[in-house]
Amino acid sequence: MTVLDLSDPRPTLADVARVAGVSSATASRVLNGFPQVRAETRRQVEQAVRSLGYVRQRAARAGEGQRTGTVAVVMCEDGLRLFSDPFFGRIMGGINRVFTAAGVQVVVLMMPSAGQAATFRYLGGGHVDGALFVSTHARYTTALSHADLPVVSAGRPMVPDPAQCTYVDVDNRGGAEAAVRHLLAAGRRRIATVAGPKDMAPGRDRLAGYAAAISGSALVDPGLVAHGDFGQASGEHATRQLLDRRPDLDAVFAASDVMAVGVLRALRRTGRRVPDDVAVIGFDNAPVSRRTDPPLTTVSQPVEALGARAAGELLAVLDGTVRQPRRVVLGTSLVVRASA
Repeated sequence: MTVLDLSDPRPTLADVARVAGVSSATASRVLNGFPQVRAETRRQVEQAVRSLGYVRQRAARAGEGQRTGTVAVVMCEDGLRLFSDPFFGRIMGGINRVFTAAGVQVVVLMMPSAGQAATFRYLGGGHVDGALFVSTHARYTTALSHADLPVVSAGRPMVPDPAQCTYVDVDNRGGAEAAVRHLLAAGRRRIATVAGPKDMAPGRDRLAGYAAAISGSALVDPGLVAHGDFGQASGEHATRQLLDRRPDLDAVFAASDVMAVGVLRALRRTGRRVPDDVAVIGFDNAPVSRRTDPPLTTVSQPVEALGARAAGELLAVLDGTVRQPRRVVLGTSLVVRASA
């Protein structure tokens, strides 16, 4: 028999734990999106949340008014990329799962560079308790540093001192380095890269991983480096630039799978065979990587887990569980297929 304390009509975390048959610490781990929880335990806690109507409450701060039970997920991109790149759907799946399990309402905001002022007016207007930023560019550094509410970043933010901001990232540098070392081990020696945007941490970190692997065998040739915006068209355009400069290149590491699709298209149009003439590796392990011709070797990053853990970190900040900035880095792995 489960006995609940009804003196306060609002169910507590302890109530959720009792109904689910777990400890409060385990219930908290589930609601904070931590991955080291058995699937059955997670299901029991989420079912208890729904049956009780539990709504996550955060610790009150001095001078704070009524809490909203709502958080904002701020996508720092325009609508076109948001709806065309599968990364955003995958990360939102992880984010939404954790917030839904915690009984927290989510508002999704798109914030292109021209919309910063309006977005931060909304965030500062008492509509939400905190914000989770996704896909931050360098131009958002001031805004992130001065946001007047709890903020967590999914991805290392481009701020002068990232240690001042809680963020969850993946090992972009290590994943890129592993990809390029795989190409080197296969005998490829003229390895180019289609790097990501210079104003985003994943773009910089994946380029740094490429350079770290290459520098072990030779100096980085700037003619073998081109930049894209993580979109397919930019991957194709960058590959054409690389082929014009270095027509004898024998491998390309693309900083995203979507750009790698553009790389494959450019190589096909110029008569290069993959992997016979040019090997190709992407980054993300997006669903499209299994449908390319040939199937794409890629660096797998845990996108859904990234979103879930970032959402959990924001909940932990809001309820007072975490009071100091934290930095979480999730691992990556190489998935070898026919393209390299």
